[in-house]
Amino acid sequence: MKIAVTGKGGVGKTTFAATLARLYAAEEKHVLAADVDPDANLGLALGFDEETLDSIVPISRMRKLVEERTQAKPDNSFYLLNPKVDDIPDTYGKTCNGVKLLVLGTVETGGAGCVCPEHVMLKRIINNLVLHRDDVVILDMEAGLEHMGRGTTEGMDQFIVVIEPGARSVQTYKNVKRLASDLGVAQVRVVANKVRNAEDEEFIRNKIPAEDLLGIIHYNTEVMDADRQGKSPYDFSETVTDEIRKIKEKIDRQ
Repeated sequence: MKIAVTGKGGVGKTTFAATLARLYAAEEKHVLAADVDPDANLGLALGFDEETLDSIVPISRMRKLVEERTQAKPDNSFYLLNPKVDDIPDTYGKTCNGVKLLVLGTVETGGAGCVCPEHVMLKRIINNLVLHRDDVVILDMEAGLEHMGRGTTEGMDQFIVVIEPGARSVQTYKNVKRLASDLGVAQVRVVANKVRNAEDEEFIRNKIPAEDLLGIIHYNTEVMDADRQGKSPYDFSETVTDEIRKIKEKIDRQ
């Protein structure tokens, strides 16, 4: 299973991605969670301590490693497009609660995107995770659609768009579905988060086709409490974990 979790900022995609990873790990699956968000807070949601996370340098910022693997010149005028990356997850990944975390980071870009050694490295690493590893791979993507424009997530089994009850979130889902089709990703599913009441649920069900809606996660202050204390929602909120478990069961049946 190779899943890219995406959505606009603040919708709770990291909570969902981390809890989903913990649920697969609880089944003794080999799970690799890759953080491709510049904020890089997936580790806290997985249950890592802050000291360990502070010691991790995102791959995208390891210029020496990038130069070594891509043979890049200082001015980026020449570099390899197929650097060796198959050892990166095991060399630079850190494990906690049965989940191996790989912090990839992202590449600062402008305009239509970046073709540079750092981008080549990230794309090759993700390609390796998707095509050449037997792990359950869950990518916590950066907010927005920039990563899709750069083609970083080609080859995923499915995109899961985390939304909240609102027109802008629904528009994000529609845009992801359109762009995913261009990348050859047939499955784009939706998880609705922070659903407060029957009106929110009705809004979601009216806007999202039933076949695309994986499930609903209700608004829960326990998630906020977990975040304030730097804890994993999986360990802090049985209610949210159970809701995500039901979504996972639906993913597994598809």
